[in-house]
Amino acid sequence: MNALEDLEHRIRQCLDGSVIGLRELTRALMIAVVARGHVLVEGAPGLGKTLVCKTLAAALSGRFTRVQGTADLMPSDITGVHVLDEASRKFVLHPGPVFTDVLLVDEINRASPKTQSALLQAMEERQVSIDRQTYRLPAGFLVIATQNPHEFEGTFPLPESQLDRFMMRIDVGYPAAEDETRVLDRYGTIAAAPANPPAAGITAEHIEAARDCADRVHVSAELTGYVLAIARASREHGQIALGLSTRGVLALLHAARVAAGLRGSAFVTPDDVKLVTPWVLPHRLSLTSEAALEGRSDRELADSLLERVPVPR
Repeated sequence: MNALEDLEHRIRQCLDGSVIGLRELTRALMIAVVARGHVLVEGAPGLGKTLVCKTLAAALSGRFTRVQGTADLMPSDITGVHVLDEASRKFVLHPGPVFTDVLLVDEINRASPKTQSALLQAMEERQVSIDRQTYRLPAGFLVIATQNPHEFEGTFPLPESQLDRFMMRIDVGYPAAEDETRVLDRYGTIAAAPANPPAAGITAEHIEAARDCADRVHVSAELTGYVLAIARASREHGQIALGLSTRGVLALLHAARVAAGLRGSAFVTPDDVKLVTPWVLPHRLSLTSEAALEGRSDRELADSLLERVPVPR
C-alpha cells in the first residue's frame, strides 16, 4: 500500500462512521486534498453534503467553518474586519470564517457577486487582503461550496473566474436504494444522530507523503499531448464559447496523477484522464447561446470531447 492508498484508507475509515454512500464525492474530495484543489458540489438539499465536509475536516484534524450564502452577506463576513482595541488604541483583526482549514460555503450562488469575489484571492493564493494588509491562510486551506442547480430565484450564477478556481464540480444525485435503506436503519430513530467521527490519526506528514507519492507517478509525453489535445478541442468546438483554461489543464493533469496513484499505478493512463474529466472539465465550459437553446449540457459536451480526441496508444 503506497502513501496515497494509505491516506484514502484512513479517510474512508473515518467517513464510514458517519457517512453512507457518496463514494464519488469522497473520492473527489480525497483527490482535491492531495492536489490542493477546491470542490464545488451541486445537488438537492438534504443529501449529506455538509455531513461529508464536517467529517472530512475532523479526519484531517483540521478546523471546520461554515458560511451560509445569502443576498445580504458581505465580503467582510467572510474575510473579517479590523476593530479598534480600546486598551491598546490599535486596530486588531477579527478574523472571519475564511481563516480555517476546511471552509464550507453553503449555497454559494445565493451570495452577491461582490461577496463571491472575496473568495477569489483566498482560493488562488491562500491569502486574503484586508485594509491593505495581507494575511496567510493555512497551507492546506480547502474550500467546499455547494449550490442547488434547480433554484434560480434570488441566485447569482458564479462567474467564469470563480468557476475556474474550483478544481472539480461534483454532481450529487439521490442515493441508491440500498444506501438509503442503511441510512434509515442507522438514523431511523428520533434519538439517533451522526456519531462523532473517530480519530483518523492523519497528520500533515501523511498528506505530504501522499503528495510526494503522486508527484512520483510518471506522465509520458504522449499523455501530456492527450491532455493538451482535449484542451484544444474544447477551445475549437463550435458549441463552446469558452474552453479549458491553462489552470484547467493543470487541474486535469494533477487529478489524473492522483487517481493513478490511488490505484497503485506508477504511470498515468488515458483512462485516468477519462475518469476525472467529468469532475474537472464540464463546469469550465461556457456554452454558446445556440447550444443552450438546443438543450445541450456542459457534461454532454465534455463527453463529446473525449469521443472526438484520439486516445494515444
